[in-house]
Amino acid sequence: MPDEKKRLNPTRWYVLPKWEQLPDELKSEAVRPYYEALSKHKAGLFFKRVFDVCAALDLIVLLGIPMLIIAIMIKCDSKGPVFFRQERVTTYGAKFRIHKFRTMVNNADKIGSAVTVENDNRITKIGSKLRNHRLDEFPQLFDVLAGTMSFVGTRPEVVKYVDKYTDEMNATLLLPAGITSLASIEYKDEAELLENAENADEVYINDVLPAKMEINLKSVKEFGFFKDICVLFKTIAAVFS
Repeated sequence: MPDEKKRLNPTRWYVLPKWEQLPDELKSEAVRPYYEALSKHKAGLFFKRVFDVCAALDLIVLLGIPMLIIAIMIKCDSKGPVFFRQERVTTYGAKFRIHKFRTMVNNADKIGSAVTVENDNRITKIGSKLRNHRLDEFPQLFDVLAGTMSFVGTRPEVVKYVDKYTDEMNATLLLPAGITSLASIEYKDEAELLENAENADEVYINDVLPAKMEINLKSVKEFGFFKDICVLFKTIAAVFS
């Protein structure tokens, strides 16, 4: 990873930089086709950001009271902070600390795998309900507003998983990490897939991650603003189903 100070500003992803300005790990022949595909949709990238800002602001106002109630429930349910903050990777390989409602016991990431399995004993009572309806994702609206995330995009991974990316997988870092994606919908029951694995991390890296990234890479190459809107509607349908 290059020096963080020299990295492109991850919040400026909607203005596609010149190829020469990309971090070295993104300037590979495997990434170039994806970069060229995105370069044809500069207007779409701009409107994607405009939509993110407007929608995030509206939802923060609309969900302000429900989020306050959830925060109180979390504090009453178990010891620890309201928010779960963890370093993730977004546009151009930049690192940021994601916002999520805490659904596990405090310091859960230090006493188990970085991925969550079905019936994970680290999940709290309130946390289980929040995860079932994806309510724990609400605070990511602040990440979207800040520009480190978007509504639609590859789910942000922890550094140790990004380090396992192939050159082609790095193409997903041309766009911001997202709250949802087609891969997220397809693998919404990911925890169940990992439940019986002897080594959840190993199974995730070798089996689940490559399958998800195949979907994510296709989404990058076929990027379109209105396709993102369709993904949002599919996500809503998947949550309610």
